[in-house]
Amino acid sequence: MKKKNYKKTQIACYLGFITQAICANFVPLLFLTFHNTYNISFGMLAMISTCFFVTQLLVDLICAGIVDKLGYRACIIAAEITSGLGLAGLAILPDLLPVPFYGILACVIVYAIGSGLTEVLVSPIIEACPFENKDKMMSLLHSFYCWGWVGVVLGSTAFFTVFGIENWRILALIWSIIPLFNIYNFASCPIEPLVEEGKSMTMLELFKTKAFWIFIVLMVCAGSSEIAMGQWASAFAESALNVTKTVGDLAGPCGFAVCMGISRLLYGKFGEKIDLTIFMMASGVMCLICYLVAGLASIPLAGLIGCAACGFSVGIMWPGSISISSQILPTGGTAMFALLALAGDLGGAAGPAIIGAVSQNASNDLHAGILAGIAFPVILVISVFYIRKKYKH
Repeated sequence: MKKKNYKKTQIACYLGFITQAICANFVPLLFLTFHNTYNISFGMLAMISTCFFVTQLLVDLICAGIVDKLGYRACIIAAEITSGLGLAGLAILPDLLPVPFYGILACVIVYAIGSGLTEVLVSPIIEACPFENKDKMMSLLHSFYCWGWVGVVLGSTAFFTVFGIENWRILALIWSIIPLFNIYNFASCPIEPLVEEGKSMTMLELFKTKAFWIFIVLMVCAGSSEIAMGQWASAFAESALNVTKTVGDLAGPCGFAVCMGISRLLYGKFGEKIDLTIFMMASGVMCLICYLVAGLASIPLAGLIGCAACGFSVGIMWPGSISISSQILPTGGTAMFALLALAGDLGGAAGPAIIGAVSQNASNDLHAGILAGIAFPVILVISVFYIRKKYKH
């Protein structure tokens, strides 16, 4: 009997997360270009990110009920198709429609469907593979989102520098090649069932399980801790270094993403030697310190260092929360993964919103907003400590 090549499954999942990073981070680099080219107001441009995020949330919710019926392979291939078509459509649709903004929005919604499916499906696909040290493998997998994030910023910046920002449509087509190529990988790689048929917990059973709600709190805190600081990284970079937005984006979000990727890569390499709950609690404490440094530092450069180091501290939170959930509720199935992704996204929505609201109420003082964010890592550490005491033996 021919041995199954799970390495191919790994590569497909890595490219899946790189695709998700492209979907999430490419269009925001073009906001000013869209404003100048199509005369789209900044208020309308803000709706693009909102629509992307809301679409992902809806897909997370719907996935909990339909993925097991349709099958993982069909759904993950659909994710790659919609991601690729959405990205490629950016090169064509805005100029075809009488209102370019509607063309952009349509493409964003299409690839957001793919991004949402990817977020829900890739982790359980890896979890179902017969790998040793699943938490280590999960951390390594999630590091590819970070490298995709860095790659899309650096790659796009290099392309625009060499060929000009006016050729952004060509770059959209280039980025779409990755998911369209990955259709073949997912069509031909081995994909195992996460839980034996009929043995997965239902959503109702999950809702009645106390441990599940602690995992939901973990994911909300992980999403908030990560996205809140990540969203404000550019502002910190610009204020700390007094540089152009392009350089600020490279120093801020890129620095944050690189540190986050290194954290996930290191745990992916040495994870079997480290207790995951200990590492997560230590990361939570480090995250708290980073928020305090960024919020209290009178020296702008110290704030920037706190911001970048925060990327390292939050690296393990999202994949670690998924791994802990899988270990304690092994029959959670697709519904659990979908609801965990939903909780993480809700945290990702709440974190930046809380920081923005507190900053605005404090006379637009961003430092006050950042200090409000310390609640996220504090609750995460308490939750992990409780899980360690209650469920770890």
